[in-house]
Amino acid sequence: MKIFITKLPGIALTVAIAIPAWLIGKMVPVVGSPVLGILFGMLLAFWKRPEQLNSGISYTSKKLLQYSIILLGFEMNLFNVFKVGKQTLVLMAFTLTAAFLTAYFAGKLLKLDGNTKTLIGVGSAICGGSAIAATAPVIHADDDEVAHSISTIFLFNVIAAFLFPFLGHVLGMSNQSFGLWAGTAVNDTSSVVAAGYTFSNVAGNLAVIVKLTRTLMIVPVTLVLAVYTGRKNAANKKGSYRFTKIFPWFVLGFILASVINTFLVLPAGMGSFLAQTGKFVIVMAMAAIGLNTNLVKLVKSGGKPILLGFLCWAVLSVTSLAVQHFILAV
Repeated sequence: MKIFITKLPGIALTVAIAIPAWLIGKMVPVVGSPVLGILFGMLLAFWKRPEQLNSGISYTSKKLLQYSIILLGFEMNLFNVFKVGKQTLVLMAFTLTAAFLTAYFAGKLLKLDGNTKTLIGVGSAICGGSAIAATAPVIHADDDEVAHSISTIFLFNVIAAFLFPFLGHVLGMSNQSFGLWAGTAVNDTSSVVAAGYTFSNVAGNLAVIVKLTRTLMIVPVTLVLAVYTGRKNAANKKGSYRFTKIFPWFVLGFILASVINTFLVLPAGMGSFLAQTGKFVIVMAMAAIGLNTNLVKLVKSGGKPILLGFLCWAVLSVTSLAVQHFILAV
């Protein structure tokens, strides 16, 4: 209890930053609360804060971030996986593979560090900020790397929300085709909602279901990354490799929460409340990351992550359209 009390001041600071970020993010959902949280934190990073705040800030950016992912599971309904059908799962297999391969090879050409290219790849392929939040502790990413990735994904979220409906009409896409495209190629849920419902209500409904199903890919991806990171670290240190030590246990919590939300009858509104709480804690964690981010360094080295984000986003979008046309015949 004494250790927790020492962390309270830092946690309280992240709450104070997260509240305005959360409220403004609700009013401007295309921007999103996590981006505002990290931005507000960066602005306060120039403040020479008291030392006693640091342990709570670090705890929020690491441990509370993991707990927030568990709460997101209460938004997942596993029946949606069956509802969207085999076509969508095939589409996701192609788009996720394309995004990861692009992040890996283009990241190497751009000489980006491994963690940044991994986070941008995961954020592009799965679900933007939530996927980055889940992956960061697994691969031991530092705050600057998370900040680079979140800001990059945010840029293309905003562009997609405005550009996709326009392109959809220009290409003469059907509601089903556009819903699949937006659900698989737009990164963050807020932008998927904005793009999908701007096109049509039918397309918006499908895009959201596809997007939530895509979010479940957090589970296998984090497990694979945990094994890869653990083996690499063990090899570098010439130590022993223990799966139990590197396993991202919070992912089991995410799965359990999803199962509970799918098969048990919770009190009305409880699942939504818990998921919203998780999203607020993510904003707190982003604020904590912002507080530990060097904004000047971020701006100076921001070109390469943005280029990688663009390449991942472009390949993902084109792959989704190509698979629909040539393989699924949508």
